[in-house]
Amino acid sequence: MNILDFIANKPYKIGIALSGGGIKGLCHAGVLKALEEQGIKPGILSGVSAGAIVGALYADGYTPDEIAKLFEDISFRQMTKFRIPDGGLFRIDAFENFMFRNLRAKTFEELNIPLRIVATNLDKGQSVVFEKGNLIDPIVASCSVPVLFIPKKINGVYYVDGGVLKNFPVSTIRNECDKVIGINASPLVADEYKLSLLNVASRTYHFMFKANIIHDKELCDLLIEPVDMGNYDTFDVDKGREIFELGYKSTKQLLESKMKIIG
Repeated sequence: MNILDFIANKPYKIGIALSGGGIKGLCHAGVLKALEEQGIKPGILSGVSAGAIVGALYADGYTPDEIAKLFEDISFRQMTKFRIPDGGLFRIDAFENFMFRNLRAKTFEELNIPLRIVATNLDKGQSVVFEKGNLIDPIVASCSVPVLFIPKKINGVYYVDGGVLKNFPVSTIRNECDKVIGINASPLVADEYKLSLLNVASRTYHFMFKANIIHDKELCDLLIEPVDMGNYDTFDVDKGREIFELGYKSTKQLLESKMKIIG
């Protein structure tokens, strides 16, 4: 690390990185609520997949409770549409329209909090960070799980889920923040699972993601990783409220324990 990194003031005091994780990403909202209650608010956010969704809504001015409410009555089938395989088994036009209707900001520049969204350039096999211009397209790209969803085309380039190469985007903001809080919604627990297309696919991706988050976990000043999240499947859409509450309660307990140690 360059010595100037210690001398120069970082642009942001606190940054928060939000991992991918499907519906488990709702734990991000619960964690953000617990952090808010302790007066902890980010100067910048970074997100991948589900983390990009929660990050965009939070940066747009939604409260954590409003984010949870927004997804309470939404099922996977309502947000996707089966298609004849041509780059993906499902279309996510309904999800794209949902984000367009609910996000007040349509560009990164309109957000209340700076946001970085990570997606994977399918053409070149590279991790790409979006931070300017159109907001909706990068969110959709970052959520486009390969095979399940058709890749998102942006300026002539196809993009898929950012989690393929970077499921925990701590490094995207690390050098700009004094402190970084990382929220990992996808701790891997090798327990029993249901033998279905969605569950097998999500489990396979979890094994892949496990390898690419190790370095970013080490970059966190505070890592929040609710272990019980491993008991939920990526597409357990009917358990969104449970997941939100788990993120909230586990973070409150973590912060209280750290305060006792300091005190």
